[in-house]
Amino acid sequence: MNLPNKLSLFRLLLVPIILLILYSNISYNVDIATAIFILASVTDLIDGYIARSRNIITNLGKFLDPLVDKVLVVSILIYLVYKQIIPDWMVIIIVAREFMVSGLRILSASHGIVIAASKLGKLKTNSQIVAVIFAMQEWPFYWWLMFIAVILTIVSGAHYIWKGRHLFKE
Repeated sequence: MNLPNKLSLFRLLLVPIILLILYSNISYNVDIATAIFILASVTDLIDGYIARSRNIITNLGKFLDPLVDKVLVVSILIYLVYKQIIPDWMVIIIVAREFMVSGLRILSASHGIVIAASKLGKLKTNSQIVAVIFAMQEWPFYWWLMFIAVILTIVSGAHYIWKGRHLFKE
């Protein structure tokens, strides 16, 4: 297993740690969890950079990296709904898009095609990460950042469906 894939697995292992800290009663739990979330998010940038710069992009990485991103972001979004920091409809839209794109990836894989993350998909992920950081801290404008992330989520989901429309002609 190459380094980028190991970083993706490391990011996945950070998810339960972040959640345990968020649900704990320790002092500064949200600040600590936010810092770990930022660390996890930075590993996403690093693993992608390493994979591209060393030309070690693998099908496992194309599958694992976006999946781990979804687990990381959606886990925290569910927590934010639980704490009534963001509305549930935002998370429903985000999760629905993730299911649709994941389903499209499964369908394309059955045809021997691997769908890697697009630039628009990466922009969506980055907007969600920034919005989640602001929402975790309840910093100003976090709701608007979440709204922008939801719009990008819808647009990027539609883009994936449009690009994969040929798969629906069976």
